[in-house]
Amino acid sequence: MTIRLYDTSARQIRDFAPLTPGCVSIYLCGATVQAAPHIGHIRSGLNFDIMRRWFEYRGYEVTFVRNVTDIDDKIIAKAADQGRPWWSIGYENERAFNDGYGVLGCLPPTYEPRATGHVTEMVEMMRGLIERGHAYEADGNVYFDVRSFPGYLQLSNQELDNLLQPSGEGETGKRDPRDFAMWKSAKPGEPTWETPWGRGRPGWHLECSAMAHKYLGSAFDIHGGGLDLIFPHHENEIAQAKAFGDDFATYWVHNAWVTMSGEKMSKSLGNSVLVSEMVKHWRPIVLRYYLGTPHYRSMIEYSEDALREAESAFARIEGFVQRVVEKAGGIVEPAAEVPPAFAEAMDDDFGVPQALAVVHTTVRQGNSALAADDKEEAVARLAEVRAMLGVLGLDPLDAHWAGDGGDRGEDLHGVVDTLVGLVLQQREAARARKDWATADAIRDQLNQSGLVIEDSPDGPRWTLGPR
Repeated sequence: MTIRLYDTSARQIRDFAPLTPGCVSIYLCGATVQAAPHIGHIRSGLNFDIMRRWFEYRGYEVTFVRNVTDIDDKIIAKAADQGRPWWSIGYENERAFNDGYGVLGCLPPTYEPRATGHVTEMVEMMRGLIERGHAYEADGNVYFDVRSFPGYLQLSNQELDNLLQPSGEGETGKRDPRDFAMWKSAKPGEPTWETPWGRGRPGWHLECSAMAHKYLGSAFDIHGGGLDLIFPHHENEIAQAKAFGDDFATYWVHNAWVTMSGEKMSKSLGNSVLVSEMVKHWRPIVLRYYLGTPHYRSMIEYSEDALREAESAFARIEGFVQRVVEKAGGIVEPAAEVPPAFAEAMDDDFGVPQALAVVHTTVRQGNSALAADDKEEAVARLAEVRAMLGVLGLDPLDAHWAGDGGDRGEDLHGVVDTLVGLVLQQREAARARKDWATADAIRDQLNQSGLVIEDSPDGPRWTLGPR
């Protein structure tokens, strides 16, 4: 068994070989908490949640670090606009992100450090870089000298002479316009911390280099994040960490975006779809299916039609699960192992689409067994389906999803079941007297109400249809 993954730095799929046998260390760039999360933000968390689950299924002990950037130009600007403390905006949105990760079934990280809690580590890293000749102080700012690090821009495959380095307000005293700020000098009204070079606040890139070093050491296995972070953020992280003396990440894994009209979903474009609003209209487990089942390196073009397709596809899986549980007369435990074809797909760069095809094939086999009244075969297929869905975080029988129904009235299920049962009794009576027109009319009326009626050997049953 060898897991293979696409390494951005190598620009190819590589065999995964952990630094420590049996262990996997992952650092994921998490939220910058200037606003509540949209589904594009949460996609990254979902992709790496599935990756983590697969490593754990394969027997690895996973250390998963996902940071929180709680000090940033945008957070400070928003605090000034709203007349609020910067930390209250950060904390409010940090909770919104955690709610978003949680409602969509992401496992909590091993560690979730905040940037502002690690200024000491940042100062130590800057001091070391200045001593090694890779950084310098100017006007209270501390800059990284990009020409001092020969490996700079290898991740993003750019030429230094053509580089346009993003630069913030007040970044004065640079020796080269391509140098980037690790520490920003104090400005009126902004939060500051004391350093040997004066009061100021950290730069974005320094935060992650320092936190990765603290929690995962000088070398770790996988560094992850969205495609938009390759430059400047990840490129600058590498420069700081390696110039400091760390080996840093062995593999770089980047997830693609959720787009709208071909553009990356972002708050600045005004096209974001907040998770808190989405879960009012779509069941969280359906949202997870929609965001988590495309390949992590494939773009997702957001549309309501695509969400409805995901809802219908998951309903077929969920319906099979419910029918077998009813047939078995109780819960069917997941199989100890997933089918080989599913494992092969997941081992090959976490190929969730191919793995999901195995899930749907197994569901069809199970439905055929149900149609043939082969209870033993149906139960065996459900056990496999539950094992596969567990890896994807999509098992509807998992305790996390108990009561998952959004605003679709699942808490009234018992009442609706009784009322629909009475109508179905009338339909059965019409069928018994061969009054097919009345029986069909009742079924059609129920369908128009959003219910799907299925005639089974054990009698009619109903489920909620796609919206």
